[in-house]
Amino acid sequence: MKKFSIILICIAGFCWGLIGVFSKTLSSTGFSPVQLTALRCLVTALSLGIYLFIFDKDKLKIYLRDIHYFIGTGIFSILFFNICYFSTVETVSISVAAILLYTSPCIIMLLSAPLFGEKLTSKKIISLLMSFTGCIFVTGIATNKSIPVTGILTGLGSGLGYALYTIFSRFALKKYHPFTVTFYTFVVASAGIVLFSDLPQSLSMLSHSAVSVLFVVLLGLVSTLTPFLCYTKGLEGVEAGTASIIACVEPLVATIAGILIFNEQLTILNTAGIILIFAAIILINLNNFPKKCSSK
Repeated sequence: MKKFSIILICIAGFCWGLIGVFSKTLSSTGFSPVQLTALRCLVTALSLGIYLFIFDKDKLKIYLRDIHYFIGTGIFSILFFNICYFSTVETVSISVAAILLYTSPCIIMLLSAPLFGEKLTSKKIISLLMSFTGCIFVTGIATNKSIPVTGILTGLGSGLGYALYTIFSRFALKKYHPFTVTFYTFVVASAGIVLFSDLPQSLSMLSHSAVSVLFVVLLGLVSTLTPFLCYTKGLEGVEAGTASIIACVEPLVATIAGILIFNEQLTILNTAGIILIFAAIILINLNNFPKKCSSK
């Protein structure tokens, strides 16, 4: 179970790392960050909802008294995270925004200790420091000389929102299947953002560009639905703090995608960061696979 969960979280990080490929293309055609967030949430909710309605209606059932779980994952996490993140991108560089977002593993570890009784071991702390340093090198934030205070605050807010998905979903997973948790997360998120996202304008823009439709679908299915399903399912077999470190593969993938697709340059610091992130992921999982084998 643990080995499978690790693989799922790696897949999630890989898919999240491709967000920039789709969003950068769509932004260049005129879509605002809020419009992209709304379309992303709607495509995810609709596609998963249709699938569950046809193949597994039982997973659409929830108790109304549990709606607070999905308000947590949908509003306080998904929407809060996206609004903060896109606000950060408007005031600082994407690399700075990315590294501020990846304060989330630290937040998750600190919250998981009292909430879930997860031990804050030396291995976790060392892995966290290695992955965070790797993110700094990968994104190139070390070369930035000045960062606005507003950018720092919204960036830290994005890290908190990102972390809250792991926290709230862990509670929801005690009662509901990962498909159910993911579906209602994006239903609530869609309801929360659609009112101020100018959806009619978004649909009008999509009606004039088949390429934009394709990239919105890819953004929703490849970089949203797939990773959130994988990550949520992976949380069933891996501690929240461990999962957050494994997911640090995201900025690594984003950097490689930028090099291969947008011809961005790979520096010595980028290379060192990639090595550090890989080393952190290996360290945090060093004993997992042997334990799995010995339990058979």
